[in-house]
Amino acid sequence: MGFSNRVALVTGSSGGIGAAIALELAAGGAKVAVHYRGNADGANAVMQQIVAAGGVCAIYQADVSNTEQAAALVKQVQTDLGGLDILVNNAGTTRDTLLMTMKEDDWDTVINTNLRSVYAVTKAAVRSMIRQKWGRIINITSVVGLSGQAGQANYAASKAGIIGFTKSLAREVASRNITVNAVAPGFIPTALTDVLTEEQKGAILTNTPVGRMGTPEEVAWAVAFLADERSSFITGHVLSVDGGLVMA
Repeated sequence: MGFSNRVALVTGSSGGIGAAIALELAAGGAKVAVHYRGNADGANAVMQQIVAAGGVCAIYQADVSNTEQAAALVKQVQTDLGGLDILVNNAGTTRDTLLMTMKEDDWDTVINTNLRSVYAVTKAAVRSMIRQKWGRIINITSVVGLSGQAGQANYAASKAGIIGFTKSLAREVASRNITVNAVAPGFIPTALTDVLTEEQKGAILTNTPVGRMGTPEEVAWAVAFLADERSSFITGHVLSVDGGLVMA
């Protein structure tokens, strides 16, 4: 897949799935903006890998749930890298607990980080995509947003919200040659899944038809597919990368 002369911003790309996406887009020729909130070391490591492979990369720190910081991030990326063509909203967090023990801060933190950030960054980015009549927006949701999960009411709500956002925005901007899609990973080993017990992991694997965990790189390949010029007839779609865990 070729992304020469394209600029991509990947939020939450200092590790895990986001880092894999940044590396994949850079390998395809995109100039990549690596975003982080707190993990500067991780972001620098991703940048070093991209630069070592001959790519172009810059790193940015921001709280993307804050609309002012999100807008400033997008503006700085456009100034530094010459525009913005591909936006991957990947920033996310978890605060898992049953609803009866869930604190208001647990709810707000997850909704703001996972869903409000998608609104904030996309709103800042989409205007220039409309002007240039080309854009790719890929939002990272989760199979939990499709099926729900006990102990993750906040996370499931945020990820289901991303799906609704994706489908709605896809209808708004399709005439401007902008596609908006979502990728729903299943069980991918990252820092967000490290909190699961071995019993929980075993149950997930039992219900995954392919019988294994996925990899961040497999999610990144799906994102690259949707970001490619040849995927221009796909919009408003949720692509599950889950080994068959959730079959709609």
